[in-house]
Amino acid sequence: MTVTTKTSDDIWLAGVDGCPGAWLAVFARPDGAILPPRVVKRFADIALGDQRPAIIAVDMPIGLPERSPAGGRLAEREARALLGDRRSSVFRIPSRPAVEASVAPEPADARERFFAACAIARETSDDRKGFAKQGFYILDKVAEVDTFLRGHKEHAGRIFETHPELAFVMMNGGRALDQPKKVKSRVYPPGLDLRRNLLVGAGIDAGIATMKAPKGAGDDDLIDALACLVTAQRLFRGEARSYPQDPPQDTFGLPMAIWA
Repeated sequence: MTVTTKTSDDIWLAGVDGCPGAWLAVFARPDGAILPPRVVKRFADIALGDQRPAIIAVDMPIGLPERSPAGGRLAEREARALLGDRRSSVFRIPSRPAVEASVAPEPADARERFFAACAIARETSDDRKGFAKQGFYILDKVAEVDTFLRGHKEHAGRIFETHPELAFVMMNGGRALDQPKKVKSRVYPPGLDLRRNLLVGAGIDAGIATMKAPKGAGDDDLIDALACLVTAQRLFRGEARSYPQDPPQDTFGLPMAIWA
């Protein structure tokens, strides 16, 4: 973890979640002063933009295995064990070869590319697992973050993988939440309200926690980005921990850990 010598007035923290075709980012000072959430086209523009956050907590897998073990990365298996009924929210990232195949220029047809990447995922996993089409559509963002980190290794120490539902477990005293965010692919208001209350209890401004998401993002994306911001704040204060505690690294030296 990067240690900064800047004063808190110079520091920005960021929570980031993927949204359709872009990223939803929320920037805040360590004291909690927060900017309005905004949709940003490229992850690099979050990491290297005006705020240049000292810590970015992003809901996206970091560290890709060359071969996927049964059940996925150890980080995913440990996170699922803490989430109770929300365990299915932890996406199993396929192998690096499968991720790379999902964003390859050929085949140009997305459906054909999905089947090709799925076949590679099965070939490069110990339990012969592919992935669902829903997972396929986030792999471009997985590849985007991976490409950025491999090309900017000097910034790897300030960018951390997190998971919103695991962050909410921490906000909820270590207990898994009993309400989903969505039911049958539709936002579930009681679940969103539960999470908003936890965010406010963790110090997020109530006006931000209850606002409508900016254009291009959903209200559930905003809730998730704010949960990621809480993890960034915990990282800054030295309160967050990684799952697993001693994470393995991928071929490029990126730790395969989920922080919360």
